[in-house]
Amino acid sequence: HHRLNILDEALDAATHLSTRYVSDRFLPDKAIDLIDESSSRVRMYKSPAAQTSKKLIAELRQNRESYAQAIEEGRDDDAIELMERQDELEAEIERIRTVWDRDSSPNVTAEDIAEVVSMWTGVPLMQMASEESERLLQMEAELNKAIIGQGEAIQMISKAVRRARAGLKDPSRPIGSFVFLGPTGVGKTELTKALAKFLFGSEEALIQLDMSEFMERHSVSRLVGAPPGYIGYDDAGQLTEAIRRRPYSIIVFDEIEKAHPEAHNMLLQIMEEGHLTDARGRKVDFKNAILIMTSNVGAEMIRRQTAVGFQLQRDEELEEKLAYQDMRKKLTESLKRVFRPEFINRLDGVIVFRSLSKEHIQQIVSLELNKVATRLVEHELSLTATPAALELLADMGFDAEMGARPLRRIIQQKVEDRLSDAVLSGQFEDGEEIIIDVEVSEDETDIVLRSQKETSNEASSEELLAAA
Repeated sequence: HHRLNILDEALDAATHLSTRYVSDRFLPDKAIDLIDESSSRVRMYKSPAAQTSKKLIAELRQNRESYAQAIEEGRDDDAIELMERQDELEAEIERIRTVWDRDSSPNVTAEDIAEVVSMWTGVPLMQMASEESERLLQMEAELNKAIIGQGEAIQMISKAVRRARAGLKDPSRPIGSFVFLGPTGVGKTELTKALAKFLFGSEEALIQLDMSEFMERHSVSRLVGAPPGYIGYDDAGQLTEAIRRRPYSIIVFDEIEKAHPEAHNMLLQIMEEGHLTDARGRKVDFKNAILIMTSNVGAEMIRRQTAVGFQLQRDEELEEKLAYQDMRKKLTESLKRVFRPEFINRLDGVIVFRSLSKEHIQQIVSLELNKVATRLVEHELSLTATPAALELLADMGFDAEMGARPLRRIIQQKVEDRLSDAVLSGQFEDGEEIIIDVEVSEDETDIVLRSQKETSNEASSEELLAAA
């Protein structure tokens, strides 16, 4: 039909990848559809003749526009030349297509199959490549670059993902079901974003549901869709439709303790059986999703407990470990008082996040400034910070109760606001390096922005004074 050579590796890849990544269809139909679409794409886009035809078609389009303009301006000689060139291009395009259809037989490879699966599911192409095993073994190292001070949480989730990828988890259950507990502002939401980006290539694979919207019994039906005869029956369920469209996702249930108990019953079905039936009777599969439930259970206790939190930076390592174990024990007990045993038993893990130390905050400052530097690239400016500036920003953004969130506000006020004024006023030239430094005066110590030229001039002046 497509006049192509379909390699054996493409047939194997179609069977393997469709079984693993395409959950809403059945074999052999989904494998055949995959081969059919891949063959069509190779025929249309991957052949040398197709690339040549594209260039000629673009030239033909430009030629026609020039011809119309020449006629309009009365340039008859130019119009005749353009008309002759137009006939030549049309004949050449037709000849290439005829020869290509008659003689060529390109190959459909496993990469072509993987490319189409990536288009269907949203899972990035690199996830299906042979180096995926190596990436998963390095998962902790990659996530630790984005999330500071939460090695235990990252390790637990990484193990669950590796079990799933190795085919050792229960095939009917989700990849993992976790509850995140701990102080505010320590990286719970950031970890879910980093996880979505690492596993599925984009933060768009993150589905967030605020469970405070489902506090009443009747509102729970919005997760799967209203039943027949009720208002909103035509609308799809918020949860089920999102998973139907993107089965490879991370689902975050924010503040799960606020939801009505009926919502918890629905989660029991997902965690144990790996599927739900929506209001239209369609079975929605959750076996390729990760469920993460965040909770503020015990948050007030953490704030009251002076032995736990940012004060731990002055304690010895053993005391910090004992304090964390005590916090973990109390939070787990609080969780048992709020949720029923059958709910807790179905969880793959209860992850208690650690409080952040002063060293962690300094590392987070570097991460946040790297994000600012990335946004400055489009203005052709680079950004660096002195060690003194990093330390001062960490001190300013250090809060015992609020975690790392005040740090973001400090960076906005001290760095981003001043940078935006400087960019709009043209203070820095294209290609210039901006240095975040500390300025000490009689009244206060504050953050200041300098250009590389200013810093070089000051250094030269100091050297001259020293020589004199």
